[in-house]
Amino acid sequence: MTRTRKVVAALFLLPALVLLGALVLYPIGYSLVRSLFDQAGDSFTGLDSYQEVFTEDATRTALKNTAIWVVVAPAVATTLGLIFAVLTERVRWGTAFKLVVFMPMAISMLASGIIFRLVYEQDPERGVANAVLVGVHDTFAESSAFPKAHPGRESPLAEEGGGFVTRDPVRVGEPVALPLVGVAPDKMPGSARPAAAAETDPGKVTGTTWQDFTRGKGVGTLGGIDAEELGYPGMRVEAVKDGTVVDSARAGPDGTFTLSGAADGALLRLPESNFREPYRGASWLGPTLVTPAVIGSYLWIWSGFAMVLIAAGLASVPRELLEAARVDGASEWQVFSRITVPVLTPVLAVVLVTLMINVMKIFDLVFIIAPGSSRDDANVLALELYDQAFSKGRPDIASAIAILLLLLVIPVMIFNMRRLRREAKR
Repeated sequence: MTRTRKVVAALFLLPALVLLGALVLYPIGYSLVRSLFDQAGDSFTGLDSYQEVFTEDATRTALKNTAIWVVVAPAVATTLGLIFAVLTERVRWGTAFKLVVFMPMAISMLASGIIFRLVYEQDPERGVANAVLVGVHDTFAESSAFPKAHPGRESPLAEEGGGFVTRDPVRVGEPVALPLVGVAPDKMPGSARPAAAAETDPGKVTGTTWQDFTRGKGVGTLGGIDAEELGYPGMRVEAVKDGTVVDSARAGPDGTFTLSGAADGALLRLPESNFREPYRGASWLGPTLVTPAVIGSYLWIWSGFAMVLIAAGLASVPRELLEAARVDGASEWQVFSRITVPVLTPVLAVVLVTLMINVMKIFDLVFIIAPGSSRDDANVLALELYDQAFSKGRPDIASAIAILLLLLVIPVMIFNMRRLRREAKR
């Protein structure tokens, strides 16, 4: 009977063992053998492929980025999941919030990558991330509407330190003309109105700053205000004496401005702030920020996974412990840090280890989000394996990277198995 049971058990296990051997053991063995031969697979080269893996700049960058992923992404995702799980337990709409946070898990990594490629677009009119940054920036620091403006021919203005200054001092009672060109008509602010000649004031310095350009060849008076020409609303004008600003004003919608009598005999300056390029946000997909940007997209997807697992563990925490601590005078932070987190440690370990194994194999998000110009800076081991195998035609290097990935994953898996066994004994 015992022998028969063993035979029956072996027969039932045989299909699974065949699949395990064909899909796991054979690829591992073949990759190990292939990594010991040259590119063509004819000559035995020993560990040369592994040596090349650790000496090539691309592979070393991939190793560095993979280490960043393993250290940062699982820890942040687990922390966010813990925060979401604890906070949503106390609100009525917690279930709806959990549904929204978990929803990205239903989207494929390909679709998520495409979404975040659009989110990180440099143009604030297309990229959500830069639209938010530009909106916040412009709330506290107004952007210039005239970055391309400059003096035209026979202008009374001369360039100085990124801005422009009049060549001659101004006098009270004598209107000043400050014509500029260089702003396309469709780029003028919506508040701009037809330019008007400044009124004469015997005790003040008045003037007009405007777009000295009229459409049509030969149309318009150089240095004179024409009917179709627009003023520069909001243009800052400073009166400078001996390097000191004695007065300043902003031009109105028609470009006119008024300075006090203190500006008499001063030079008028249009400071650099009038012509500063508008803030366009961060270069999310540039060499510096591309890896944090891709990690951000990963957190958007996997924080919901961490939250659901941690919330399930939190539901099993004995409420008597929490209430007893509160009765004894513990603050909410003390309850959280000294009771909730220690009790949830096994769940947090499961989530953390699972995400660590997951990020070691990260490929599709980096492949889709990182543009070609910064692909090398965002490179990870799984992507480098793909490039070596299919783009560069180096199966030997690709096999060595595959074995390296296996060696990196095995310690984490062993740790997870031992932890599960300890939990089972309890």
